[in-house]
Amino acid sequence: MPGISRILQDGYVDERAIGAQGHSWGGYQVAYLATRIQLFAAIESGAPVVNMFSAYGGIRWETGLNRSFQYEHGQSRIGKTIWEAPLAYQENSPLFTMDKVTTPILIMHNDNDGHVPWYQGIEYFIALKRLQKPVWLLNYPGEVHWPLRLANRVDFQKRMFQFLNIS
Repeated sequence: MPGISRILQDGYVDERAIGAQGHSWGGYQVAYLATRIQLFAAIESGAPVVNMFSAYGGIRWETGLNRSFQYEHGQSRIGKTIWEAPLAYQENSPLFTMDKVTTPILIMHNDNDGHVPWYQGIEYFIALKRLQKPVWLLNYPGEVHWPLRLANRVDFQKRMFQFLNIS
């Protein structure tokens, strides 16, 4: 955010046309930002965790590792179990503040994702639809965390370009 503030201050970009895109941990970060600020004209959020409660008790399908480790000791940096710090899990889960989203969002989450459970993308999409927010969901059947088939990669890039240009 300090970098964006600086380029806005220096007049390098149109503040009404800033987009954000993130995938996996970055997808989570832009999902979180969408619930806190209204700076972006559009956001693409790929394979994000939006509900740390439901993701906590699962496994990474690709490796079989328990996902709770990520929250207690890894990337998510909460450092405690859901029983020790339920409020931290709630505060860090964008799902619980989706009512604050004003930015159009494109979600890409594939049904064979071995890293982030694809139901996280579904929870994200359903929440925003129920709240009547502008949202679209892309799923490339059989694809993993990121599309590997060239046709799907090309399709995703085209759709993201179109989405960012109309939002």
